[in-house]
Amino acid sequence: MEQRDCHNGPRSLIRTKAREGQPLGMQKTFGWFTAVLCCGVVSCHTGTVSATRQGRTSTPSTSLSASGVTSPGARVLLDAHNAYPERGAWADRIEIALGTGLPVAIEQDLFWYRPEGGEATSVVAHDDDALEGAPTLQAYFFERIRPLMERALLENKRDQWPLVVLNLDFKDNIPAHLDYFWRLLGNYESWLTTAPRTINAAHLEALSPGPLLVLAGSDTAQRRRFYDEVAPGGKLRAFGAMRPVPVAGATRSIRATRAMRMTAADHIDKRADNYTRWVNFPWNVVELGGQNYADGWTPADSIRLATLVRRAHESGFLIRLYTLDGFSAANDRGYTASYNFGDVDKARARWRAALKAGVDFVATDQYEQFGAEKREMLNKRIP
Repeated sequence: MEQRDCHNGPRSLIRTKAREGQPLGMQKTFGWFTAVLCCGVVSCHTGTVSATRQGRTSTPSTSLSASGVTSPGARVLLDAHNAYPERGAWADRIEIALGTGLPVAIEQDLFWYRPEGGEATSVVAHDDDALEGAPTLQAYFFERIRPLMERALLENKRDQWPLVVLNLDFKDNIPAHLDYFWRLLGNYESWLTTAPRTINAAHLEALSPGPLLVLAGSDTAQRRRFYDEVAPGGKLRAFGAMRPVPVAGATRSIRATRAMRMTAADHIDKRADNYTRWVNFPWNVVELGGQNYADGWTPADSIRLATLVRRAHESGFLIRLYTLDGFSAANDRGYTASYNFGDVDKARARWRAALKAGVDFVATDQYEQFGAEKREMLNKRIP
C-alpha cells in the first residue's frame, strides 16, 4: 500500500548538506526540531505504546470506536507487507503473518484480471506481468481467515476486535474492480468493522467493531465507490486513507529535502472524517532519503517520529509507516531493495522506535522478527 513517489534522495544529498555546514541531525529534523522528546510506555495487555511527555501520559482519541480498540494509538500492530505469493514463490507469507499471533494487519495488492476464457476477478499480485496464475483475493485471503472469523464471532470478545486488519493496495481503480470488491465485502459483512454512512462526512460515527477491519487507499475513485455511493444510513464496509500532501520538486532529491523540512502539520493537514480514518507514510518522511541512506538512530529521529505520530492521533487518524526491513542477500525472500536498512540491527532500532512512538501499523516483510521484538519489549519493558 505504498505511495508511489517516496521522495527518496541519494546519499550525495546528505553529504552535500553536511558540507554546507548544516548539522546533519538538525537537517534531518528541520521542521520539528522544537518538539519535546517522548519516551515510551508499553501496555502489557495490548502492546500499546503511548507517548509520555513532561510527566503526563497522552491518551489516544476515543472518537472512532465505542470500545476504544480501534482508536488511534490504542494498539501497535505488525503490518505484514506484501503478504501474498509472487510468481508462484512465497506462498506461505500469509501463514507466517497469521502465525505471529492476533491481532495483525495484512497487506494485499490487488489487480483486476480476466483469465483467458474466464470471468474477471480481483487477484493478489505485485506486478501486472505476473497475473496469470495469481490467486484470487477471495480464495487466498477471505477463505483463509474464515475459521478465525467464525471462531471470533462465536467467542464474541468484541473488546478485542478487530483481530485482523486488511490493508488494501488497489493497483488500479477500474470501476468494475471497485464494484466487485464492494459486493465481495457484502458476502462477509458479518465479519466487518462498520460505521453508518452519514450525509456529512465530517460527522464521525462510532465504529461498530467486527473481527475484520478493511482499510482502502486514498484514491478518489475508492472514496466515491465506498462512501459517496453508499446510501445515508447504510453500512460502510471499508475506510480510506488521507490523500498525501504533494511535495513539489523537479528531482527526487529535491522532494526528499522538502519533505523533511515539512512539519507534521504540513504532512497531516486534515482531520479524520467518517470515511477517511488513517494516514500512510513512507519512512523517508522520518529519515532523509529513506532506508537505504539511514545512519544510526538518534534522539532527533525519535523526536520527528513521535511528533508525526502524535499529529496523526490528535487529528483522529490511525498511522501506518512502511516498510522497515533489514536483510542480507542470503536472507532475501523476495523483499524490496529500497526498503532495506542493510542489516537487521538497524531495522530493529526502528521497530523499537515505532513501538515506543505508538505507530498503529508498522509495515515490514520480516514478520516473525518484528513479532519477536514486540514480545520482547512487552515482556522486558525495554526502555
